[in-house]
Amino acid sequence: MTSRLTAIVFRLVFAVLSLTAVFAQFFAVTVTNGYSIPNFFCYFTNLSNLMISIVFIVSAIRLIRNRSSSPTDTAVRGGVVVYIVFVGAVFNAILVDGDIGPVLPWVNVVVHIIVPIAGVVDWIAWPPQRRLPFRVTLWWMIWPAAYAIFSVVRGAIDGFYPYPFFNPAVSGGYGGVALWCAALVAMFFALATLVRWVGNLRFRSLSAKAGPAPQRV
Repeated sequence: MTSRLTAIVFRLVFAVLSLTAVFAQFFAVTVTNGYSIPNFFCYFTNLSNLMISIVFIVSAIRLIRNRSSSPTDTAVRGGVVVYIVFVGAVFNAILVDGDIGPVLPWVNVVVHIIVPIAGVVDWIAWPPQRRLPFRVTLWWMIWPAAYAIFSVVRGAIDGFYPYPFFNPAVSGGYGGVALWCAALVAMFFALATLVRWVGNLRFRSLSAKAGPAPQRV
């Protein structure tokens, strides 16, 4: 199996796995138990898994059609890798021992462990075709910052917080929430810097080798 075909199969398999997990959980909590649909799609985990699934599918289709990725495509892909890695890191470092509610056990493993690992493997095995400038790191920070602001503001209005660290009643007031958000921003920036560095390192490594150009991703 060629590297190109392997990439196509890998991405489609994990896109299907991620989508299956998200919508199995969606059916289990919204259709069966009447959980709020808007609230379900307010979890960063669910949104990030949907994002990585879309990126995997689009990049697989691009490979099938033998098309190169644009700078925007590459930047979006890198950002989504940061988000899904963040999901795995935060869950396993902070939330793993907490109450995860009615999450199906196998779904929990898929969305918090397997898919984040798949995102890392994909980024390393099939790195970007071009060097990523520092400014993409800052662009990648916009979505999580907007998400955090939305979550805190919405929670203050209707009382729903997707994660306990956004809830001032749990975090020791808004000062505690601010400290949590500052820590999460720092973690996001560190992950974004690492993802960019790894992407550039792998790009340089493949570009330096004699022979065919790096596989299109």
